[in-house]
Amino acid sequence: DMAYVVARSLSQGRRAGVLSALAITAGCMVHIGLATLGLAALLAHSPLAFRLLQYAGAGYLLFIAWRLLREGVRTGRAPVVPARYGRIFVQGVLTNVLNPKVALFILAFLPQFVDPARGSSTAQMLILGALFCVSGTIVNGTIALLTARAGRAVAGSSAAALWLRRVSAGILALLAIRLAFAARP
Repeated sequence: DMAYVVARSLSQGRRAGVLSALAITAGCMVHIGLATLGLAALLAHSPLAFRLLQYAGAGYLLFIAWRLLREGVRTGRAPVVPARYGRIFVQGVLTNVLNPKVALFILAFLPQFVDPARGSSTAQMLILGALFCVSGTIVNGTIALLTARAGRAVAGSSAAALWLRRVSAGILALLAIRLAFAARP
């Protein structure tokens, strides 16, 4: 998630980075909803479901990296058109939702703090999930702002812009490889 925020912040600046952070939060909310409904337990108990989601996530990250590289190659006559904000948001949500480790983390982490003696377990999961989302958004938003500032400092030339796209694509590709070959927790 953080690598996606860094890549978008480097390649398109502060607005794209903050939007990416918000998209990651939306993806976390999907995971929290699934964990609250008990559907995320499927990933915990089905190696096949886990692997399918893991490979889908890795493939999607490679697809985004490829698009960044492809956009960076068009340095001739036509200027590179930045990704639209809607696309950035959808990519951020999918990057998070297709990461099975996020689902397993939420499934393993949040229920530890649910106390059925204190009321509805569903309400507690949703409140804890909201707190998790708020803290994650603050961290990812801060990373977006800091990375965008660093990106602006070197993005004055077209060569630097091409370099930033390549670095961003490389970060996403490495993350995809790591996700594809990660052991199941």
